[in-house]
Amino acid sequence: MATVYLKIFPAVRKELVYWQKRAAEIPDQELRTQALSSISSKRFHCQGGAVYSILAHQNWQKAVRFIVAYQTISDYLDNLCDRSNSMDPENFRLLHHAMIDALSCNDSKTDYYKYFESKDDKGYLKELVRTCNEALASLNHIDLFQEHALKLAKLYMDLQVHKHVIMEERIPRLTKWSENMNAYPLSWYEFSAAAGSTLGIYCLACYGFAGRLSSDRASRLVSGYFPYIQCLHILLDYYIDQVEDKEEEDLNFCNYYPDQITMQERFRHFLLEAHVNSTMLPDAPFHQMVLQGLVGLYLGDEKLKLIDGSRQMKRQLLKASGVASKFFHWNTRSYYYLKRLVTSSRQD
Repeated sequence: MATVYLKIFPAVRKELVYWQKRAAEIPDQELRTQALSSISSKRFHCQGGAVYSILAHQNWQKAVRFIVAYQTISDYLDNLCDRSNSMDPENFRLLHHAMIDALSCNDSKTDYYKYFESKDDKGYLKELVRTCNEALASLNHIDLFQEHALKLAKLYMDLQVHKHVIMEERIPRLTKWSENMNAYPLSWYEFSAAAGSTLGIYCLACYGFAGRLSSDRASRLVSGYFPYIQCLHILLDYYIDQVEDKEEEDLNFCNYYPDQITMQERFRHFLLEAHVNSTMLPDAPFHQMVLQGLVGLYLGDEKLKLIDGSRQMKRQLLKASGVASKFFHWNTRSYYYLKRLVTSSRQD
């Protein structure tokens, strides 16, 4: 943990300071607003993803640079799609093609804003893509990385297209997509959640940066993370955002469980499956730490206070996850407590 707090998080902060400066230079007001908002409100996504840079060994700084740029693309595009006046699926697909190009390293000339109502970002999105390309250029076995990472990225892109179209089309599109792509005992909303995580991509990249990516290892990493670890990750993210998503009329997968008990049982099932999968991965203690960190950090979020049944959910998952999750949970609660104290003292 010392490495995370003393090396990785400061490096993440440095990268985000740069991207925040670039976002502030965007001429178009709407694009600038969403770019700045995505960085200020979702920086913890970059911090969480950057933990994987530990696996990159001596190339951890390149890994941080890639992860921060890629996650910034993801969060920025999610904001754009959530607040877009256009519900055109081709608009969403073209925007999210940036996430494919960021992994492809093919110097794409794609006009990502072709169907979007705002266009002038002063090269912001293309610079993010280019930064990912430059970082990945040093990967050993980049073709192997791309073979597996692009499959995950394409699932992510499909999800973002289907979940942002007009309200009446979202569920039919997502259920049909799940019927065609889902080979697991998951509901359409659980499969969608699994597709919405970028953790598997970061994991593959960091093994690549360390020169430790083989065909067998890449396959094991993908099957280890998809679907269960990624599914749990995104369901926890959606779980704490239920009140906010209801206010904004955004789709939230937790709303589709028939009742609280079923949802709690499924979350616990995913946690146990994710734990089993993590024990079979190379560097198993690291992946188990990530899993326990996810549970502890999300369940320590202050937004849980607003959610009915959250006390029971928190109790069950922390008990099933183990002692380390309770440490992360306590750490997160302490952070929010100290943040309140600082805010209060400033107001006084």
